[in-house]
Amino acid sequence: MQGTIDGFHYGSVTPLAAYVMACLGAALGLRCTTRSLRTGGSWKPGWLALGATSIGSGIWTMHFIAMIGFDVEEAPVSYDLAPTVASLAVAIVMVGVGVFTVGYRGATRTALLSAGCLTGLGVAAMHYLGMAGMRVRGHLEYDTVAVTLSIVIAVVAATAALWAAVSVHGFLASLGASLVMGVAVTGMHYTGMSAISVHLLDASGVSAGGSSPTSLLFPMLLGPVVFLVLAGVVVMFDPLLVLGEGEWDRPQGRPATQPRTAGAWGNVPAPRHGTQDTLDR
Repeated sequence: MQGTIDGFHYGSVTPLAAYVMACLGAALGLRCTTRSLRTGGSWKPGWLALGATSIGSGIWTMHFIAMIGFDVEEAPVSYDLAPTVASLAVAIVMVGVGVFTVGYRGATRTALLSAGCLTGLGVAAMHYLGMAGMRVRGHLEYDTVAVTLSIVIAVVAATAALWAAVSVHGFLASLGASLVMGVAVTGMHYTGMSAISVHLLDASGVSAGGSSPTSLLFPMLLGPVVFLVLAGVVVMFDPLLVLGEGEWDRPQGRPATQPRTAGAWGNVPAPRHGTQDTLDR
């Protein structure tokens, strides 16, 4: 017997909340990666790691907030802990591979294509690994075309996100890019969900095992959400990120008051009126 699937059990609440979390993770990830480009030495990998964890946590949180609204009318839905936790690790690690690749190699064609494919496949793996942790009295079936389309969307979205991470510097530009990325990531999720059909078992009253969404997902979502809030605080109080794109015109390490002009012997401050040079004339 085919189960009746409702992906919007709570109406527009879960899609909107999922989209907001995807945008938040993307925005924080973009700003952290932007900050890493202004930082050398030991601080650079720290900013890249913070950016990758922000994006990965945002994508994972988006997925499971959306899954709270997933319902099969004829049978309860539950989740296993191990695949759910593993999907979070996959999201962070695979996004980290892409972010570190473009963070150190730049937005070259080779770096973007390789990192975008790996990261996109990792995001898709996170989605379907999370789905593998779902338990229902029956088994899931997937439409091949919709699954393929969701993977393509994930790869394209990941490549665009990595390009934006190293190419978009301004605050407003990063904000706009994060809104577009939120649409892409959320669209990938619901495209993948459209591929699902549930074939229920005939035996009624058989438990599918696992934990209910409220008992497992809500506590698990708390950790990534708190992390994103703390990452947002770090970004808000970093002066280079607050100052915005105007600071990108100044080479790294040069004080803001130092003149930009340079003579044959390097950066030489221009003489001021009233100095000894003027008196000698």
